Amino acid sequence: MVIPDKIQEAARAKEDENVRFRSYLKNHAEEEALDNQFLSLHKELFTDYDCSKCRNCCKMFRGAFEESEISEAADQLLISSQQFKDSFLQSDEILGGYETKNKPCDFLDEDGNCVLGDAKPQSCKDYPYTDQPGRLWSLYTVLNALEICPVVFEIYERLKLEYGFNNNEEPDGYIF
Repeated sequence: MVIPDKIQEAARAKEDENVRFRSYLKNHAEEEALDNQFLSLHKELFTDYDCSKCRNCCKMFRGAFEESEISEAADQLLISSQQFKDSFLQSDEILGGYETKNKPCDFLDEDGNCVLGDAKPQSCKDYPYTDQPGRLWSLYTVLNALEICPVVFEIYERLKLEYGFNNNEEPDGYIF
């Protein structure tokens, strides 16, 4: 598996290939089968992966909070919801809700854990979403995530093998 510090470099080296594979999946993958493949690989690879040694997601993304998640996070820090918003969040006018102000995330502790613990937002708990249904319709987010998460990069590489994808050939008569 690619080490966290080298993931962007590895993803950039395969950027064209990964985009081609995304197109290939859009035209060849069956939605339920692809979801099952993602889920199986997600479970296998995350079982032994220590995310606290990486935390690229916390370093490179802004966490997203729904209004309903703010009071629990504020309680974890022993501050008011308004203090939490003022100190750590900005309004996300496109998606609604809020996002963290800073990258890396203010809640990322030196040991690689989140100071919010179980009070962290659902978007952070669910990232990188490779165990969620609907992967066929969100392959662009997978392309983004494989530049951040070594596990997602590995999932994508294994899927290429499962589908017999070779960037230098046109698999199954597919025209690029």
